Amino acid sequence: MKPLEISVLDAPAAEVATPLLVIPWFEEERAMPGAAEIDGRMAGAIGVLLDRGDFRGRKDEYAVLYPREGEIRPERVLLVGLGKREKFGAEPLRRALGTAVRQAQRLGVAELAVLMPEAAAGVDAERLGQAAAEAVTLAAWEFRELKSQPPEDGPRVEIASLALVAGGAARADVQRGARVGEIAARGENLARELAARPGNLATPSHLASVAEELGRRHGFAVTVLDREAMRAEGMGALLAVARGTEEEPRFIVIGSMRGGEGEPPLVLVGKGVTFDSGGISLKPAQNMEEMKYDMSGAAAVLGALQAIAELDLRVNVVGLIPSAENLPSGKALKPGDVVRSHLGKTIEVVNTDAEGRLLLADALSYARRFRPAAVVDAATLTGACTIALGHHAIGLMGNDDALVAAVREAGERSGERCWVLPLWDEYRAQLDSDVADIKNTGGRPAGTITAGWFLKEFASEFPWAHLDIAGTAYLDDVPPYLRKGPTGVPTRLFVEWIRGRARQG
Repeated sequence: MKPLEISVLDAPAAEVATPLLVIPWFEEERAMPGAAEIDGRMAGAIGVLLDRGDFRGRKDEYAVLYPREGEIRPERVLLVGLGKREKFGAEPLRRALGTAVRQAQRLGVAELAVLMPEAAAGVDAERLGQAAAEAVTLAAWEFRELKSQPPEDGPRVEIASLALVAGGAARADVQRGARVGEIAARGENLARELAARPGNLATPSHLASVAEELGRRHGFAVTVLDREAMRAEGMGALLAVARGTEEEPRFIVIGSMRGGEGEPPLVLVGKGVTFDSGGISLKPAQNMEEMKYDMSGAAAVLGALQAIAELDLRVNVVGLIPSAENLPSGKALKPGDVVRSHLGKTIEVVNTDAEGRLLLADALSYARRFRPAAVVDAATLTGACTIALGHHAIGLMGNDDALVAAVREAGERSGERCWVLPLWDEYRAQLDSDVADIKNTGGRPAGTITAGWFLKEFASEFPWAHLDIAGTAYLDDVPPYLRKGPTGVPTRLFVEWIRGRARQG
């Protein structure tokens, strides 16, 4: 889809020429700033709606009003619920404007204007502008590149433009925020697009070609290691995962060096298993098609790097993407095999479906050569994380309290929230092996934590945080600004974290 045209208008909402004016509305409140003139010129139509209880402003609620000719310039007025004022923040606004986009598409409207709510405690005008642009950009995205026919249930429109109505001193702040939000959301849409592509298209080689295209477009340095180069590099854990497939693995290094010369980079690592059958430890057949999403961490790294370039953040960032398929065959990795990692540690593989941590182990070891300021990895790593936290939180662990706190805060700002899990020393014993330095899984108890502990073994030389996105990378039940399927998580979290580090510099 084409980028949205986003503008910020300093004008009375009643005078904005638009096919759809969106007014976010707090639950059980009688008035909203800027809406009184519209209600007055529409003969109190909004007040009547509120009096009758047909619209209360509850979360995800909406109502459409049609002005009579000459009353106001907008052709339609859409009220969308924000929920209770005391719970207002960026996320309620994202939900409300996601609802607005869905209604705009239902009405066949390609352009909309939003009467921006006023800033409140904890959420300033810039944050609101960012949230608004994020919501509309994310909600407008749809994966249709493989469909040959239009939908049968009516014409679909592509949202083309968004006008944010914000006057006075707030206008410049809203405009700054909207630029960030639109760019970050387009990065997340790139991640969603890559994750949505099936495994026969989104192969490791395809991820490498996307990285190379981003490199050409934004001046990134890109290095792609093939199987032979990985063997020369000593990436025994990654190569062990790739043994069972004919599809060539790739190790992708992509760097945006816009910070100070010699400044230690921030490193993003994304798990890139483009299809995960479980290998010899085969997964159940039901829902196995969803295992194309096992490269969601890699997709988020690429989406974040696109956004970092377009925001022109003056910071050194390196993305590392270890990518392979995990399939069974006569050559495949077997339970009980011992492999030697890039770091030199030997790993007893007791379950070939715990393969993502093998890829990440080699990537984390490889990251040492950059002498990084910090490393954050993202992976659909454990089903146990979904059992523990459901689909509303990312599992967060790390070896540096300040880094973990900063990543958690970035998750709060982006709406991609995290919950910190402990990496206590007592958990390490579950990974003890009789024949190697470490086992690749510690069994069912604390499965997410022991997976994090496994990674910690390969991240001892730098500040490191781990994001287990197994429960949030793809969803059936989504907020209104997303669609069923890939979410792009944690692209916007990455961007928020790096923006914070860039500001500190």
